[in-house]
Amino acid sequence: MAARGVCGQWGLRFLTAHFSQRAAAGSEFRSAYSLDKLYPPRDAGTASDPASGNGVEEAKPAALSIPMDRLTVSYSRSSGPGGQNVNKVNTKAEVRFHLASADWIPEAVREKMASMHRNKINRAGELIVNSEESRYQMRNLAICLEKIRVMVTEATEKPKVVSKETAQQLIARYHS
Repeated sequence: MAARGVCGQWGLRFLTAHFSQRAAAGSEFRSAYSLDKLYPPRDAGTASDPASGNGVEEAKPAALSIPMDRLTVSYSRSSGPGGQNVNKVNTKAEVRFHLASADWIPEAVREKMASMHRNKINRAGELIVNSEESRYQMRNLAICLEKIRVMVTEATEKPKVVSKETAQQLIARYHS
């Protein structure tokens, strides 16, 4: 009754038709920040499939698959500005996992990550990544997962090799 008074008869018909069309189409509402959209399941063989039709094999590495069951995720109250939301809602996400036993990361990469990010590893050997950039738990969880992916990517990159000429030029500039 109240909706009919606010929207009017035409507005109620429009809304009913709109939502019934969505329901008939089979599309259910999922937030853009739901876990299945932020972290979709991987299909085997789709990263560089030569039978995909374009004939060009991609050289970029496949996205890192992080097993969610191996991570410890916790939420707490965030600090900083945000008004009363900060005092009421646990939005800060903290993701931790034991780096030495993370078999989903290659051994050499784990060793390099341990040296690169030693200030983020606690005494128990857990790598701790946290985020409080957003006001939403799922966004902060997605940011933490992306930080882990970036850490692994940085650890897998090979250092740039400096040519002899460039090294000599740099030495000459430094001594002059």
